[in-house]
Amino acid sequence: PDMYPGNCWAFKGSQGYLVVRLSMKIYPTAFTVEHIPKTLSPTGNITSAPRNFSVYGLDDEYQEEGKLLGQYVYDQGGEPLQMFPVMEKSQNAFQIVELRIFSNWGHAEYTCLYRFRVHGKLA
Repeated sequence: PDMYPGNCWAFKGSQGYLVVRLSMKIYPTAFTVEHIPKTLSPTGNITSAPRNFSVYGLDDEYQEEGKLLGQYVYDQGGEPLQMFPVMEKSQNAFQIVELRIFSNWGHAEYTCLYRFRVHGKLA
């Protein structure tokens, strides 16, 4: 609900995933990832921010391997809110989207995800 330091979805280590069910089927066009800026961090760094990640469209929540929509890098030196366009176009509309985080910016214990948004056109 807010962007205060520590008010994030944290998971152990540098790899994790999140599956989101949208309110309706859409043709995804972009994704946004948001993290607190370095200036708000008590340590002055944001090593817990996601670094390398991919986004997949799923037909259902039990699907093992979805349709790759893009591979991205969140820039810890960039703006806190970063938008990433869909790189792999699909003719399919999706109601379920998976965010897979492969690494963070160096935090050994956990990774923090503050906000993840899916943008698109209604199916």
